[in-house]
Amino acid sequence: MSSYQQHTLEGASPVELVVALYDGMVRFLYAAAAAVEAGDVAARRAAVKRALDIMIHLQARLRMDIGGRPAEVLSEFYASIFALTLQASQTASVERFHEAIRCVRNVRDAWRQVAQQQLQQSPVSVPFPAARPRSASSAHAASDAPRWTA
Repeated sequence: MSSYQQHTLEGASPVELVVALYDGMVRFLYAAAAAVEAGDVAARRAAVKRALDIMIHLQARLRMDIGGRPAEVLSEFYASIFALTLQASQTASVERFHEAIRCVRNVRDAWRQVAQQQLQQSPVSVPFPAARPRSASSAHAASDAPRWTA
């Protein structure tokens, strides 16, 4: 990751980080589809693994106790996309990868709208702990990181 990308993510809100993860998922699914077209099995597997890792991470961060029904729906969505991605990889199907990409992009676009709404609602205040600047003397511990809640 470039230092520009890393710097950009350091000040991102939790919702913006979710959008970035969705962008990564889309990028890896496109890479998997391109690897299928090129006949590169190793590259397909590597790209699929990265996309699945993101899905697993997003699903693991869901808080069913706080998120309620939206969290349940997202959990079902991740399970469906996970299965579709595995099926696309096993059958080396570019069409299935593109189907997964369309689904992920639709949900990513919804998250992007939420991120934009949050910016419009409170441009001056800092709504999330992750958006606080870090001082050199006190770095956030992993337990201080906010949990994403649906």
